Amino acid sequence: MSKKPAKQAPRPAQKAKPPTTPQSAIKRASPSPDTAERIALALETIATHLAAGAPASGGNDALHHADAFIWHPDGRLAPVPHVSRVDIGLLKGIDRMRDILIENTERFANGFPANNALLWGARGMGKSSLVKAAHASINRDRRPAERLKLIEIHREDIETLPALMDILRNAPFHVIVFCDDLSFDGNDASYKSLKAVLEGGIEGRPDNVILYATSNRRHLLAREMIENERSTAINPGEAVEEKVSLSDRFGLWLGFHRCSQDEYLAMVKGYCSHFGIKLDEEELEREALEWSTTRGSRSGRVAWQFTQELAGRLGVRIKLR
Repeated sequence: MSKKPAKQAPRPAQKAKPPTTPQSAIKRASPSPDTAERIALALETIATHLAAGAPASGGNDALHHADAFIWHPDGRLAPVPHVSRVDIGLLKGIDRMRDILIENTERFANGFPANNALLWGARGMGKSSLVKAAHASINRDRRPAERLKLIEIHREDIETLPALMDILRNAPFHVIVFCDDLSFDGNDASYKSLKAVLEGGIEGRPDNVILYATSNRRHLLAREMIENERSTAINPGEAVEEKVSLSDRFGLWLGFHRCSQDEYLAMVKGYCSHFGIKLDEEELEREALEWSTTRGSRSGRVAWQFTQELAGRLGVRIKLR
């Protein structure tokens, strides 16, 4: 008789293994470094705008929330609630330039043709102060929907100017794009972006945008930069013309020159009168001239610095509007 096979003991039940996820799927589910960086940048932008009390918007919707902004190359318009400026009545010794810029700005604000403006010349003579004061003066009696907007773009961000123009092209406001201390050195080719926006590009400058720039150089380029082009180019004349043509695209040139002693003293007295700083006139003139001598120049900036020194010494508080 054949023996019956022995019964095998039942195998213990095995726990079900969790489903495995392919490595490729894990890679797809994880954000790439570029994506993570973009997310972080977006969150930072939102946080910055919320902290400033403004909407996290880079489009022209942001223009409704302030009269002045700073342009950031990532596409943000950061509002400036309080512009650091002096009243236009305190700007002495630049009456002709003041009147021309005010007239040009007012025409632009009213929808009439106006020119881009280059304010060039001696340092400290109120070029950037005049732009900010003109903006405030034009807006003084205007309703919110009619107010001019002032957007400052930094010199190093000039290459992003076309992107800013795209945002402003359909904006419901007239906008002054302002670049302070504009100049170009060495092999910097970003001036070509500015040339295309000023004149010559296919789209051109939007009708609701005007550009104001300040510079210590009339042609915006260093002399050695121009001389280098003249010495190395096959056709020196054409090379220099190409560089110098940038400033030609500003229709309005306003030159600022060193002030006389009488103009300098008028600036000091104007500041002191406005802020209630009281000092004997003879003593005031003596101290103001001594201050300018130690600084080696006379200008609106030197007059303002002396006024701050005098106010601090006499215990007078100064507050710019």
